Amino acid sequence: MNDTFLKACRGEATDYTPIWMMRQAGRYLPQYREVRGSITFLELCKTPELCVEVTLQPVDYLGVDAAILFSDILIPMEAMGLELVFHDGRGPIFPQTVRDQAAVDRLLVPDPEEATGFVLETIRLLRRELKVPLIGFAGAPFTCATYLIEGGSSKAFWETKKMMFTAPKLFHALMDKISRCTTAYLLAQARAGAHALQLFDSWAGILAPRDFAEFAFPYAQRIIAELQQQTELPIIYFANNGATLLEQAAATGADVIGIDWRINIGEAIERIGPRAIQGNIDPAALLLPEAQLRDRIGDLLAGARRARGHIFNLGHGIHQFTPPEQARLAVEIVHQLSRR
Repeated sequence: MNDTFLKACRGEATDYTPIWMMRQAGRYLPQYREVRGSITFLELCKTPELCVEVTLQPVDYLGVDAAILFSDILIPMEAMGLELVFHDGRGPIFPQTVRDQAAVDRLLVPDPEEATGFVLETIRLLRRELKVPLIGFAGAPFTCATYLIEGGSSKAFWETKKMMFTAPKLFHALMDKISRCTTAYLLAQARAGAHALQLFDSWAGILAPRDFAEFAFPYAQRIIAELQQQTELPIIYFANNGATLLEQAAATGADVIGIDWRINIGEAIERIGPRAIQGNIDPAALLLPEAQLRDRIGDLLAGARRARGHIFNLGHGIHQFTPPEQARLAVEIVHQLSRR
């Protein structure tokens, strides 16, 4: 197996900089759209054989150094007993929101084998096929909580912050329950065969640093600590729009800190200390002409030379309208420019 990605996670010397892309399996690829066909997104997530196929597609086409499990961060939230619906154009919707103690009390902390066995079966099947490491993942508790409280995506996150500031005990009770579910879910992924685990905190950047410290950080830190007590897999923590939160992100104890494109990678390396870093080109920069894309990638690689370990990635998920050949070109350039 090509273990370059895992070496970079551990801060070991590598022959070149490994690269994978968030959302590398998805609708920008014609192959994915063919598989998706007439089935819903949720049906796809719950069909292991199809999840295996779409997980492998970008590995085969792009030549990336790691695969990420095809699933969704909200799958375990549905397993907690909530109806989850995906609407084209509107994204995920929870028709029954969680905004009072009774709703929190109704939430289950499910057995991951029983409630999300299809995810674990996907991992087991992928281990037979892959020649690169497999990244399992979950949503961080704060990000998952926003979906349950708001009922879906949000711009202002009014209901979430209202609960934080007017009913903090209720908010912490919800976070505790989500954290227990998430820890069990990630440990099950580790047992099923994942090589690394990523915790996605997609909405962490909506918080002021003091509020992140009180309402989000303790739960991410707790999950990471529990994972590290029970597994030796590298743990990646990614706080989107989190340039103001880097020191706290590092303090979670994660082995690798993912960063978005809103900060210079050299500054981020100084702030996170002696741990590996993942990132951080703007996803839209994949549209650049080859010469300009090469220059930008070269600058980023140069800026990351002092990192304990560097995994090249986008600063967020690849955009659905990205030409696939541009993504493949980026992978080729990273490999060419970084090879010793």
